[in-house]
Amino acid sequence: MRIAVTIFLTDETITPARLARELEQRGFAGLYLPEHTHIPAERTTPYPAGGDLPREYGRTLDPFVALGQAAAVTERLGLGTGVTLVAQHDPIDLAKRIATLDHLSGGRFTLGLGYGWNVEEAADHGVTWRTRRELVRDRMALMRALWSPEPTAYAGRFGSVRAAFAHPKPVRKPRGPVVGPRTLVGGAAGPKLFAHIAEYADGWLPIGGRGLTGSLPVLRSVWSDAGRDPADLEVVPYAVQPTPGKLGHYAELGIEEVVVQLPPAGEADVLRALDAYGPLLADGTPRT
Repeated sequence: MRIAVTIFLTDETITPARLARELEQRGFAGLYLPEHTHIPAERTTPYPAGGDLPREYGRTLDPFVALGQAAAVTERLGLGTGVTLVAQHDPIDLAKRIATLDHLSGGRFTLGLGYGWNVEEAADHGVTWRTRRELVRDRMALMRALWSPEPTAYAGRFGSVRAAFAHPKPVRKPRGPVVGPRTLVGGAAGPKLFAHIAEYADGWLPIGGRGLTGSLPVLRSVWSDAGRDPADLEVVPYAVQPTPGKLGHYAELGIEEVVVQLPPAGEADVLRALDAYGPLLADGTPRT
């Protein structure tokens, strides 16, 4: 099982380059970074985990800039977002940014995408909350057109693009309906989410990794009904607080990668957390 990490990197934490070097040297599989452009000071949207919103949410580094720095100082470390808030981006610009990072890193990028939880943040980007999932679906289709091997036009409900020359292309070749880098969709289990995963992604990024015993068979059924190869489905539990028992359970479910949570802290505290995770890498887990 591959062990990757996620962390809220901010202007107060360990730097992306320092962390990325440590992760690669220690044998971790990847680094996934979250995204928040800003947190409106006045909001009514509750923090999904309950209580006060942690300080780091309003100080998060841009994940693409940070991952670019991480890519420059590593050779094997996977690089991902957890998650990119696709609805809050211009899709033509985002397609270029994703393809560039994937190209420069030699195909190491994973696009973890999500629909968001902060209504006020999304509203500042002009997002209508009730249609955000369809907006993301539309923008993913537009980006797939730009990533296609030949100039391909797209006209959708929320946007369009002319057939165009758009390079670089993501490194991975098209696979079934998926064009672009490795793509995982985050969110809670449900019919709409699973339908979207089967339509335009390589798999699921379930936050916290709870309830997989019941939800995985449902996702696998939706995946197969869409004509996708069962062997191609990836499920990557995300922001997990790991224990050997939990990782063993994931392995029994056929899961091959887990993303564990690091504290949003300075260098000394983050390195101590990596030391604590060291036995997970040594306990029968292949190193990258």
